[in-house]
Amino acid sequence: MDQFFTRVATRSAGWMGHPFAFVAATFSVIIWAMTGPPLHYSDTWQLVINTATTVLTFLAVFLIQNSQNRDSAAMQAKLDELIRAVDKARVEFVGIEHLTDAQICEIRNALERDMKDADGKDATARPTVERLLARY
Repeated sequence: MDQFFTRVATRSAGWMGHPFAFVAATFSVIIWAMTGPPLHYSDTWQLVINTATTVLTFLAVFLIQNSQNRDSAAMQAKLDELIRAVDKARVEFVGIEHLTDAQICEIRNALERDMKDADGKDATARPTVERLLARY
């Protein structure tokens, strides 16, 4: 089931991201709008576009989320491999994507401070990246 869904999601995401899909959707809306006057802008006429866009949006959310999750996991694996391969890299960074948003923000802020305070001023007053990584 996973392989089937992955194939469907990948193909659908590729199709939905293609310029032709945008042109087709725009053309469909124009045709729908042109049928308004002959159908007297009836409730059924409005329901057609509302239902179609709602259903397509609902399904697209799942396909897009699947593609983003897969891309993110692949990117994370690639970054972890780079961390592992670089001699001076801190291997403690591998897996930090599983920390909370607050913990990641704290590490990011410490990294930014380390870059600004490269001379070591005020380093004792704030937690260092190493201390934060060891804590988590």
